[in-house]
Amino acid sequence: MAQEVSAAGAVVWRPDARDRTGETVEIALVHRPRYDDWSLPKGKLERGETSRIAAAREVAEETGFRVRLGRHLGRVRYRVTRPEPADKVVEYYAARAGGGAFAPGDETDELRWLPPEKAFDLLSYDHDERIVAAFTALPPDLTTVLLVRHAKAGSRAEWREADDLRPLSANGRRQVPPINAMAALYGADRVYSAPLVRCVDTVRQVADELGATVVTDPLLSEASYADTAEPTVARFLEIVTAGGTPVVCSQGGVIPDLVSRVAGAAGLAPGEVVSKKASIWALFFTVDGDAHLVAADYIPKP
Repeated sequence: MAQEVSAAGAVVWRPDARDRTGETVEIALVHRPRYDDWSLPKGKLERGETSRIAAAREVAEETGFRVRLGRHLGRVRYRVTRPEPADKVVEYYAARAGGGAFAPGDETDELRWLPPEKAFDLLSYDHDERIVAAFTALPPDLTTVLLVRHAKAGSRAEWREADDLRPLSANGRRQVPPINAMAALYGADRVYSAPLVRCVDTVRQVADELGATVVTDPLLSEASYADTAEPTVARFLEIVTAGGTPVVCSQGGVIPDLVSRVAGAAGLAPGEVVSKKASIWALFFTVDGDAHLVAADYIPKP
């Protein structure tokens, strides 16, 4: 079996400052002197990294820019011969450029910001062109919502008080920091939760780092959803249309059906929607009066 190397990268984009309408963007291409090629920024995963964390780190190292992650754009596989023969598998994401500045180095000695249609002419590899095409298939500036299922809680059978008060278990508490890390990668700016201790405590760290509070809403709970789903769906879409990058924590009896309903309303067919404890659905919407889901990524282990 061929050796496999895991890597991650991004189509890094920013609004084109020359376009007063704000409708066009530029993407970042890097030149690698070792290979004398032009490519999208990417690099190998370090031990213990997820592809999303690696993508943000590699972009920062190769371009000098911090980024806010967006949707998954695809996976490419190709053969490499250096430093030894292997199959390289790269996961790519959209990523909006934030602060930073490029500084030439050994890995990348030049960066160019180009409109996507001009980037095709400069890119050295067909697989990079396919990823840029996937990027241009949807508007770049989408509204992102992170829909989180609460982390693992203590045993229901052994808990003697009201179930709403059942806290996270030791394993659940260990699942919280990765959720917080994902929220930071996507640029979360506010936090909502069902009013259960295990839900609130799953996302409290996100709110604390934002200097915000967790806004609780009974409509996000299984108890409310079991009666009728429509008010919860309406409340969720209300959160989406407010903009920004909200984190919403709910329960396993809500999330799969909620995602299916929102996808179905947008004409998408998501198939079976799963929702493991401490998993995240990264949902991407266009918002023009109404919110329309256009892409969704499931993150089973943040």
